Amino acid sequence: MTDLEHYLQTYFDFDQTELVKVSSFFKPEILKKGDYYLKTGKLCNKLSFIKSGLLRVYVDLEDREVTQWICTQGYFVTDLSSLVFANPSRWNIQALTDTAVYTIEKQDYDRLGDYVPKWPVTEKLFIAHCFTTLEDRVFSFLSMTAEQRYNLLFESHRDIFTQVPLQYIASMLGMTPETISRIRRKQLN
Repeated sequence: MTDLEHYLQTYFDFDQTELVKVSSFFKPEILKKGDYYLKTGKLCNKLSFIKSGLLRVYVDLEDREVTQWICTQGYFVTDLSSLVFANPSRWNIQALTDTAVYTIEKQDYDRLGDYVPKWPVTEKLFIAHCFTTLEDRVFSFLSMTAEQRYNLLFESHRDIFTQVPLQYIASMLGMTPETISRIRRKQLN
């Protein structure tokens, strides 16, 4: 069983035949450090599962870059609005390390219901999971201090703190690099 099949099996309710069929649409792809998975303004026509590596989702503003998320091994990556609604992407998605992904193209994604009868329910659960993840992030920004957000991210994604530049983590948490350094110093004392 591939990493992708294992993840699909634990996350979605596929029987073995459906699992093999769905995973057959995903093709392995390698992104070298610095390569773009997607650039702002382009249409996103794919969904990928990260086998290994790190991808940064960010936007260039006039005066700064803002990191929306760091995608890690075992997660899916796409610009959902662009994939589903064909909107130009708001985000750049760039490899921070050499990254291996399994990718399904939009035309194949759109046909999954032809092969998996319960795909509409499965897709609904997948999108609901994406939405609740977003809700959790919004809640953390509205109800937590900077230090609490830092601690939550550190506990759930400890590995990125040794692999991702501090300014990207700070931006993702809605704080300056100086604030994140102050939090780290405080916790060391």
